[in-house]
Amino acid sequence: MMTSMVTGLQGQKLHDSHFLLTEILKNKLGFKGFIISDSEGLDRLSSPHGSNYQQSVLSAINAGIDMVMVPFRFELFIGDLMHLVESGKIAMKRIDDAVERILRVKFASGLFEHPFSDRSLLGTVRCEQHKELAREAVRKSLVLLKNGKDPKKPFLPLDRNAKTIFVAGRHADDLGYQCGGWTMTWEGKSGRITTGNTILDAIREVVGDETEVIYDENPSAGTITDKEYSFAIVVVGEGPYVEFGGDSTDLTIHFNGTELISMVAEQIPTLAILISGRPLSLEPQLLDKTEALVSAWLPGSEGGRGIVDVIFGDHEFQGRLPLTWFKNVEQLPMHVEDIDSYDPLFPIGFGLTSKNELLM
Repeated sequence: MMTSMVTGLQGQKLHDSHFLLTEILKNKLGFKGFIISDSEGLDRLSSPHGSNYQQSVLSAINAGIDMVMVPFRFELFIGDLMHLVESGKIAMKRIDDAVERILRVKFASGLFEHPFSDRSLLGTVRCEQHKELAREAVRKSLVLLKNGKDPKKPFLPLDRNAKTIFVAGRHADDLGYQCGGWTMTWEGKSGRITTGNTILDAIREVVGDETEVIYDENPSAGTITDKEYSFAIVVVGEGPYVEFGGDSTDLTIHFNGTELISMVAEQIPTLAILISGRPLSLEPQLLDKTEALVSAWLPGSEGGRGIVDVIFGDHEFQGRLPLTWFKNVEQLPMHVEDIDSYDPLFPIGFGLTSKNELLM
């Protein structure tokens, strides 16, 4: 079990909480596994970051941490730990307990009998069955939040044989943004980070032979008026992030996404697709301008085809919101139990079908 570097109780960080790690988890709940620190978790016990390191090692190990992730200063950690044990500040029985827990898990998992993974299975990684399952997961997780300015006249599904389709937004053609953080790199990055299909790729695959697809990542108002379009698909969202890198006080759409949707929707009937790991701020006037809005979350490498399967009508929308979508950040945190103050933009569990029926 890994302890988080950002959590704690009543002002005490989890990494040095003997009460939570030892008294509750190990003793009261009977946890027999081992507890591993977060990466550089001990460095964050003191301020400034990494200061008073020996004291951090002392408090963490005595609190109940059994294994420590030390990505950089491992020589310092080993030296401080040995000194603390030799001086008696960390009892040898605490070290024995940690070693016993780690070895117990290794023996139980068969690590000594089979120390390496079964490489014969490598050929099945990212096989067609895996890709199809990922594509299905995308289809089933899409949440339709709006479909038509007039609910009696649904905008979706889209016509794949339309004369001209305008596609805009950097998220329309970026696998890295579809995947987000904790993927090919720690923080994630943009571009063709792996094999897969973007939303633009998938649109071009499924439209009719006579249909023209025009893509402009960041169009101007003048660009849009140069041609007559049947409809637009604008894909916006967040850049990749992890941990505190994603902290935000306003939760706005990145890269001027709100302005992009607004500009396009003022001139072309528009489906907006939001790529994000969480609800983002949606201004009322933005919702009024768009014909349809889909939350696609972080759909991953098979996200393009999974999304296109649904917006062009080959499959029905099935997704419902797993959490409340706020009207403004001042409402956060929101709890559905707070009946008197619960006033969301979209409530938890909300989701529409292409016929504008509420999913139950």
